[in-house]
Amino acid sequence: MRGVTRALAGPVWRTLPRRALAAAGTLGLLVAAAPVVVGAEPTPSQTLTLLRGTALIGALALAFLLDDPARHLTVPVPVRRPLRQALRVALVAPLAALWWTAVLLLTPSAARPPAGDITLEAAALGALALAGAAAAVRLTGEARPGPAVAAALLLMAVLVPLLTPEDWALVVPPEDPRWPAAHDRWAVLLAAVAVVWGVCGPEPLGRGRRSRRAGGPAQGRFTTSEPADRL
Repeated sequence: MRGVTRALAGPVWRTLPRRALAAAGTLGLLVAAAPVVVGAEPTPSQTLTLLRGTALIGALALAFLLDDPARHLTVPVPVRRPLRQALRVALVAPLAALWWTAVLLLTPSAARPPAGDITLEAAALGALALAGAAAAVRLTGEARPGPAVAAALLLMAVLVPLLTPEDWALVVPPEDPRWPAAHDRWAVLLAAVAVVWGVCGPEPLGRGRRSRRAGGPAQGRFTTSEPADRL
């Protein structure tokens, strides 16, 4: 299995949506560095908003991570889809961690919210994007679900703060007494979407058999015993 993983690393790396990831990474760094560039001194509330916006940009990029134009060609390969998806995440995770560390370092330390809590929010958003992409891959035949998943994630980012009851609020400022409870809910959300991603990872039962049955007649036309010049 280790040898198979090493052999897959190169092809998987070449199929990653590197333009989307690079564009989102650059935009996120620019957003985080904006106060430093203009010489402003943001308040803790403004810094928190910048960090949450940057985390959302990163999550929107991860929504494209499972896009695979060759998806329908790789269904019959012996390497299972969970391994291929996990390899995609493993290739991007170190870069994402470095990127988020740079984002935190670019924000003024005096106005920075608790790094662990805001990192938990960013991780939950990223996992939500990956779980949405995995669900789209499992439930649809779309080879590029990224745009639809990113649009849904952006819509949720707008509606959830407006529609969530106050007792279940996720988006609160650090000085709010609900901050610790809100981050307990962020941790639950992270665990829940990780389970959803795990459930949506395998190929649906019967899809491979249906694909083989669909290809059976076509193959039969080329295995007939008639002479080749009559085919």
